Amino acid sequence: MRNDTRKLFNGFKQRIAQLNGIDNASEEFAVDPEVQQKLEKRTQQSSEFLNKIGFEFVDAQEGEKVGVGVSGTTASTTDTTTKEREAADISDLSKYGYRCEQTNYDTSIRYAKLDAWRHKKNFQTILRDALIRQKALDRIMIGLNGTSRAATSNRTANPLLQDVNKGWLQKYREDAPERVMNEGTKTPGKILLDSSGSGDYKNVDALVYDAVETLIDPVYADSTDLVVLCGRGLLFDKYFPIVNDADKNSEKVAGQLLLATKSIGELPAYRIPYFPKGAMLITSFSNLAIYIQNGTARRHIIDNPKRDRIEDFQSANESFVIERYDAGCLLENIVYK
Repeated sequence: MRNDTRKLFNGFKQRIAQLNGIDNASEEFAVDPEVQQKLEKRTQQSSEFLNKIGFEFVDAQEGEKVGVGVSGTTASTTDTTTKEREAADISDLSKYGYRCEQTNYDTSIRYAKLDAWRHKKNFQTILRDALIRQKALDRIMIGLNGTSRAATSNRTANPLLQDVNKGWLQKYREDAPERVMNEGTKTPGKILLDSSGSGDYKNVDALVYDAVETLIDPVYADSTDLVVLCGRGLLFDKYFPIVNDADKNSEKVAGQLLLATKSIGELPAYRIPYFPKGAMLITSFSNLAIYIQNGTARRHIIDNPKRDRIEDFQSANESFVIERYDAGCLLENIVYK
């Protein structure tokens, strides 16, 4: 690391120490709760997807879900001459609550990259945002691909962070299998889309229509907040033929408009990075959340000359939460013939 870069990096550590009311950020410290919430807000805002879902700070490591923005019905009538009016509890009282587990977000940045940033006036902001951006991407990856929590995770064997924590899709598989469709009646082990009529559905729109009708509670099935979350593959399979066959100018324009307003089964479709292939999650953004336990954030910033890099060790207890399982469904093993 160059001398002028080191001065900037030391200034970054001093600012971190000042914000958290400590003497030295090069020793492990508990992140100030107010600073933690600000950092988590920045992490959320760094991703369009994370910015749409819920971030909740909870005091207990485990407990009942908060369920902000997701509720059941409350309207009713009561003949008060015969009985008292009863208030409806709109929280999710299922046996499935949340449990926050420690997740480490440990990041390193090479000296050479820091040296390349040294001439920029906003050096500290660039360094902070680089650390935040990777944390946001990791959270999305865990939320969509996490299937378990190993005592010691293995990034080589699980490149999509499958063993760091249980994500939203896994929560559906384990806690609400009745709201998961992963095979068809004609093709065991997969849901076959075949326009000739020999598959389980002729197209992906029909699949989504059926899933909303049969797997989502009627209270939420007609919600205007429902969206389809999927990966690049399913959107490509649906929309590429439209563009590929649009030879006339009018058809090309129609294809471009369709691509600009993507939908599946009349629901808005969003492509999410790292989403598993051949799968879709139908729900509202407010039904997905990340819970973070207050007071569990820890941090340790190291200058490691043995590896020619700086290392930022961060951790906090967190949980990936489905607020209400009846307000969504998971579709998997979708293939086109």
